[in-house]
Amino acid sequence: MNKENSYITDEIHEECGVLGVYDLDGNDVLSTLYYGLFALQHRGQESCGIAVSDTNGPKGKVLSCKGMGLISEVCTDESLENLKGNIGVGHVRYSGAGENSIHNTQPLVLNYIKGTLCIAQNGSIINTEELREELEYTGAIFQTTIDTEVIAYHIARERLTSKTVEEAVTKAMKKLVGAYSLVIMSPRKLIGARDPFGFHPLCIGRKGSSYILASETAALNAVDAEFVRDVLPGEVVMINKDGIYSDTSLCTNNHARCIFEYIYFARPDSHIDGVSVYNSRIMAGRILAQTNPVEADVVVGVPDSGNAAALGYALESGIPFGMAFVKNSYVGRTFIKPKQAARTSSVRIKLNVLPEVVEGKRVVMIDDSIVRGTTCAKIVKMLKKAGATEVHVRISSPPFLYPCYYGTDVPTGDQLIARNNTIDQIRQMIGADSLGYLALDRLNDIIGKGMGYCDACFTGNYPTKLPKCVSKEEKK
Repeated sequence: MNKENSYITDEIHEECGVLGVYDLDGNDVLSTLYYGLFALQHRGQESCGIAVSDTNGPKGKVLSCKGMGLISEVCTDESLENLKGNIGVGHVRYSGAGENSIHNTQPLVLNYIKGTLCIAQNGSIINTEELREELEYTGAIFQTTIDTEVIAYHIARERLTSKTVEEAVTKAMKKLVGAYSLVIMSPRKLIGARDPFGFHPLCIGRKGSSYILASETAALNAVDAEFVRDVLPGEVVMINKDGIYSDTSLCTNNHARCIFEYIYFARPDSHIDGVSVYNSRIMAGRILAQTNPVEADVVVGVPDSGNAAALGYALESGIPFGMAFVKNSYVGRTFIKPKQAARTSSVRIKLNVLPEVVEGKRVVMIDDSIVRGTTCAKIVKMLKKAGATEVHVRISSPPFLYPCYYGTDVPTGDQLIARNNTIDQIRQMIGADSLGYLALDRLNDIIGKGMGYCDACFTGNYPTKLPKCVSKEEKK
């Protein structure tokens, strides 16, 4: 995890978003990649990249544009002018693991004895350290500090004894422990793969003669593509000129979808494994109203993910829903600040309160989580300064007690406000009149019973082994 950034922001971040496009008729895919990545920008705002190739051209010729910043900042008209091809991969990144630098931007392009391999990943591999050491002791030289390069090396190594690239991907997956949704481009194929637990989403779409692989269905909607289906946990899909093929040999029924995809990370207009993210958030709000009722005059949500949960709370409680916050949509990467003192200005730049909505009223404020409590405290203070007589905070997730090792930058335990404080102590620290969290045993209700999910950040029950570097204290 990028520790420097984690001290500066009180938000949690998804690590990445991935996208792949293959047009079977040979049409250019740059426009689809560009606008699809725009729809995934919320998943990563530190760096991004696009790589394209021509399946009818010379093997191994990959054109790319990568850099630090947002899609609009990096992928300008000038930088994209020569990126022509009918197959391509795109990526947006937040540096949850591996330092935030130009060297770690994706997609990664590797040249090896069998040709080229272009790869983009969402997630985090638990056993990266062991896999990297194995390669280093056989002479491998790494150009980055991210686990995506380790995955690419192992795929390349397996390719030497495999008939196809997709077979090599399947063999490499048997070595990987952790979370990964992959989009891989070889000279003549586009491949998608999802870890057997299904931690993070990956779906398939179709637009005319193009097949699309994307982290979220929202990216398909943005380019007017039709949703085909989700990639199954453990599945490897291969797309070539003859169509799409699937290998489900690693699929199991032991799933551990990241519950925070539904609570916070994914766009509300996305569907993940058949579940509407919007409906999940509405349900979370309804449950909060049932389990944490309070007499109040208005319900407001902290944008963006808190809005749907706030509407659910209002619908269930009968308390009117209000839009109390104006969000600056053009802030960009406000969490990149050199000093902790910059937090206050960052919150005020992002959000402003409408006094007309809250003045003289008892307010229920819905947010998706409390990490360290600093941001929540500032928002409560802003509401009261705007005239709210009471502020009752409701959180649409259980308390964070443990770090995440699967691609989400939930910090170590000593930085989590709920780790060493009671709910009432947290209430006092954030200045709220009352505080309530979503009950742990109600998580199934927000996505539907029978949907296996990971709640390790709340319970410490990790579905895989933990990295070697994790201390005994952190495992408790």
